[in-house]
Formats: sequence, structure tokens, C-alpha cells
Amino acid sequence: MPTPHLPRHVPIAATFRGGHPENVHFGSFAVVSATGDVLASAGDIDFPLFTRSTLKPFQAMPLIAQAAQRWSLEDADIALLCASHNGEPRHTERVATLLARIGASDAALACGTHEPYFFRTLGQTPPPGATYNRLQHNCSGKHTGMLMLAHVLGQPLAGYLDVAHPVQQAIAQSVAHFSGIAPERLVRGTDGCSAPNYALPLRALAQAFARLTLEAPDAVYGSTPLRVARAMSRHPEMVSGEGRNDLFLMRAGSGDWVSKVGADGVQAIASFSRGVGIAAKVSDGNLTPLMVALVSALDQLGWTNDASRQALAVLLPPPMKNAAGIEVGDMRSVLQLQHH
Repeated sequence: MPTPHLPRHVPIAATFRGGHPENVHFGSFAVVSATGDVLASAGDIDFPLFTRSTLKPFQAMPLIAQAAQRWSLEDADIALLCASHNGEPRHTERVATLLARIGASDAALACGTHEPYFFRTLGQTPPPGATYNRLQHNCSGKHTGMLMLAHVLGQPLAGYLDVAHPVQQAIAQSVAHFSGIAPERLVRGTDGCSAPNYALPLRALAQAFARLTLEAPDAVYGSTPLRVARAMSRHPEMVSGEGRNDLFLMRAGSGDWVSKVGADGVQAIASFSRGVGIAAKVSDGNLTPLMVALVSALDQLGWTNDASRQALAVLLPPPMKNAAGIEVGDMRSVLQLQHH
């Protein structure tokens, strides 16, 4: 079989043993303004890469634009609709409350089940024989938003993940609008939660996030993009939960950053004061080197100060030690952003 076309990633982080490089992690970064100007980059920012959960603000956009007032959605509700949450009680209880508004239960959610993230992030061991429900799935907020949109549109809740369902058609239009890529040109796949997902060039994903920060009303969605971004930034505990990188990033930004991680090493972040978005991907899907490179990128761009650097230190791995407890190496950023 012919070798498929692959993205041209570059080294962004590496582990060093005895000061010598050992493992190299490749990836790409795009730093883009709301008008689409590429301000800095590294690697391949034009190859479509699956956005995974970084897409959630744009998947929630049609519902929030049409029905935020009707449902009296609070900022915490909106943040949860865009979340990859821990499955903590504050997450599951709010999801259940939102479902009840449309007369639905967790049985309507098509996301499946998995062990809630809070066990891992809080260093807890799941009890033997524990079972989990769909409310605890990290994407249950997103799926609840899709079900609410189906209700608003007068469409059946069943089949809401079908690409031909009006809910998914509205979401595809939202993704196309913010990314600048026509719906028929969008590269589509299926996400881990069974919802349609789209692959976008990092330059398009970064621009889409930058557009969330604009004060001026959007031509299609009005004030909704800014409301979504502000809600996420004000409630990072609903977007992710304790011990998670989006919580740490948005708290480090002190209200100026909106952030959303995606599975398999995707991250998007934007600054309200700058109107600039960053989108990044690590090729092996490993979150740790992605965070190491992202912290470096924020430094290189001048987004950080002493306080935010201290807050971001939690995202950096400790020195590597062997079984005897001897320090043998570390992981460092090797990202070199090219400014345009």
C-alpha cells in the first residue's frame, strides 16, 4: 500500500538522560489572530488534525445561540455543555438537572460509560466492582446540549448523533463558520463518545478560538461566542475539574485565557486581551510533552508573568528518577516558534 500523506510535525519536547536527548516528541503549533493572520508557528499548521474535545465550544454554539435565554442557562451550565469533566458530583448533578428540563434522563445519552476521571486525577482507587452511569462520562455535558438542541428544533432525541440529524447539521455549520472551512470540505470522523468530530488545520482551530474572544458581535451567532468563552473561563472547574490541565491553565490566565483540551494530545487556548488563539497537537497523543511545550510557547509569546509561571509549574513533570530514587533525567521543551 502507498504511504499515506502525514503531517510534517517537528520536535516540541524531549526527555534527556545525563543531559543527552533520549525520547523526542513531535508536534505542531499555530498562533493565529481572529482575522486569520498567522503570528507564529511550528511544524505543520495546514494538515487537518482531529480536534476531539477542543471542538466542544463550537458544538454547543447553536444551542446557546438559540436557547440560552429560553432555558435560563447560567454560565456554569454553559461551561458544562463545553466540558470534558471529571464526573464529580457537581458535574453529574448539573447534567441531570439540564436533562430534566427537557423531560429526559441519562438513558437518552448515547456517549456510553467509563470510569470517571476524578479517580485518576485525585489519586483515588475505584472501589472494587464499581459501576458507572452515563452522567459520569466526561462528554455527558456535550451530549446533553445536543439533546437540548434537538428538543429546541422539535426533532426526535433518538438518533441525535447521526450526521444527517438536524442537530449535527447545525453543528457542522457552526464548525464551518468559525473555522472558515466549507461544510462539504470538512474532514469528518467519529469521536470517542460516538459523536461526529472534525479534523481542522491548526491554523483554523487557532483562529476559531481567537474568534471566541471578540467583543464585537459575530455576524451569525451574535454575542454567543464571547459568552461561551467567558463562561468557560469563569468556570474552569466545570470545564474539566480538579487536577486537570484546563483548570490549571484558565486559573493561571487569571480570567484572560479560555482553554480546551482534546483527547490524543490536542490543546487550544485563546487570550481575551490579545484576540489571539493557539492550537497545538503532539503527534503521539501524550499530554505531558504537549503541556511542557505549551508552557514554553506561552513564555515565548510573552503571555506569562511570574505569577502565571508559578501557577503553570504544576503542568510540568518532575525530574525522572529510577527505581532507586536516583534522579536520572528530565523532560524539556525544544519548541522553537517561528514568528511571522
